[in-house]
Amino acid sequence: MTETIELTAQDGFTSPAYVARPAQAPRGAVVVLQEIFGVNSHIRAVADGYARQGYLAVAPALFHRVRHGVELGYTAADVEQGRMLKAAAEALPAPGVRADVAAAVAYGASQAGKVGAVGYCWGGLVAWRSACLLPGLAAAVAYYGGGMTVGEEPARKPLCPVMCHFGEQDHAIALDGVHAFAKAQPQTEVHVYPAQHGFNCDQRASFDAPAAALALERTLAFLARHLG
Repeated sequence: MTETIELTAQDGFTSPAYVARPAQAPRGAVVVLQEIFGVNSHIRAVADGYARQGYLAVAPALFHRVRHGVELGYTAADVEQGRMLKAAAEALPAPGVRADVAAAVAYGASQAGKVGAVGYCWGGLVAWRSACLLPGLAAAVAYYGGGMTVGEEPARKPLCPVMCHFGEQDHAIALDGVHAFAKAQPQTEVHVYPAQHGFNCDQRASFDAPAAALALERTLAFLARHLG
């Protein structure tokens, strides 16, 4: 079963979230953190997939503080628009969208107990930051999180177990930076695939089915260990 709910952050801000519920009692909750394209059909399909695996999946609309109803495709124009929205969201006063992630985590905990976060693209960066700054997560998984291998990000200290997936052909994330991140974070599971940025998304030209399948297999095993 799927529905859209309203989440209320600690500052009183309300934003929508797509929720996919498993057929049986949930084994835990997964907060699905969007790419720069909003909570679009791909992100909803990802959430549906976690629900089929027995998790309550919650996908908060992380652009809601800067623009309502964002649901983009993958054309060049969509990419440009997504980048602008990401920049606007990143420029919000702290804690910014982390407050909305916290609201999603709290909702997941109230419904299903232990909560993990899985983020893609910009959502991968948000997942990493959430793992380091947001109490309440039992695990986090970051797929090709742009920005998490540079600046102050590799020096952060995660509060929960973290797994990361990167593509060695990623045009946006230098492989040297990925290796440096893995060295700086020896407790974090870092996997690299012969794939490009966005390899998990079957709506993008960079989709790589073998890499996506292996990353999902590893992600589900990781979530099973830490959530149930």
